[in-house]
Amino acid sequence: MPAWLRLGPALLLGVAAAMLAALCVGRYPLPLADILRFLGAAAGLWEMPTREFDTLFNLIVRIRLPRVLAAVLVGMSLATAGAAFQGVFRNPLVSPGLLGVLAGAAFGAALGIVLDLPWAMVQLLAFLMGVAAVTVGVGIATLFGNGSVIMMVLGGVISGALFTSLLSMVKYVADPYNQLPAIVHWLMGSLALADLDQIGVLIIPIGIGVTLLCTLGRALDALTMGDDEARALGMPVQALRILIVALATLISALTVSLAGIIGWVGLIVPHIARLLVGPGNAALLPTSAALGAGFLLAADGISRTVATTEIPIGIVTELIGVIAFVLVLGRVRKGWL
Repeated sequence: MPAWLRLGPALLLGVAAAMLAALCVGRYPLPLADILRFLGAAAGLWEMPTREFDTLFNLIVRIRLPRVLAAVLVGMSLATAGAAFQGVFRNPLVSPGLLGVLAGAAFGAALGIVLDLPWAMVQLLAFLMGVAAVTVGVGIATLFGNGSVIMMVLGGVISGALFTSLLSMVKYVADPYNQLPAIVHWLMGSLALADLDQIGVLIIPIGIGVTLLCTLGRALDALTMGDDEARALGMPVQALRILIVALATLISALTVSLAGIIGWVGLIVPHIARLLVGPGNAALLPTSAALGAGFLLAADGISRTVATTEIPIGIVTELIGVIAFVLVLGRVRKGWL
């Protein structure tokens, strides 16, 4: 049985517990007993006064549940993509933004804001530009270096620089009173605009992408040994590398279109997972997904409660990520040297 299936029940239980805890947290804390009573009443197991049920429905389902589900999707996607990228490029400092997806998505969203497009179109443009940025990076690597690892890194650097410069141009021409603040706020990341309709659209492609990456864990292990070793095991190295990069890019771009730029999740969470289950990607990828969901749920809880106004979640993840990285640095560096 694949490792991700063996770990599945325990990981799902942990994520479910973290989601219940996140539903309790907010400006108006809810006891866990009230949430369980509401869930039981919604399932028809017992009755609850109509007024109390409606109040809990508005607070739990309409306000908190979309954020909780968005945090789970974004966290598990970025963490899984980060672990996959670290395996493909055999570099522990790689994150989902390596090939330019974050810069491309940021440019797309900023362009949509400047053009005064509807928010759904802004998100679509962010996704398309994120995919376009990675396509440019991979295209450069294929054109000049036959898709080798080092050329893909260099292609990502070039693509990221290109779309970062385009983002700067858009920010320069943006209205400094309305459009520019909106662009800056989006770049800091936020789950405030998540709704159940968006999540219903994104949950299927993100779920498929994360699941496929988890099933490719053993193949990714072969890639981490080097191209020659992987070919000796019968692996189609180039096609496998492109497939993993494409899947990781897809789920990263989707999460950026949903929540903006949220850093450090794809870098630090795979390191923590590696300390818990070891370097084998068959177990590392699903563990990273579960820890990423829990990490972002905790960060969102902090962003909603630590101050009188909501702090952009990207700021919270950067602060937590820096502290966590320093704490695990002494242990993970032994595997780098």
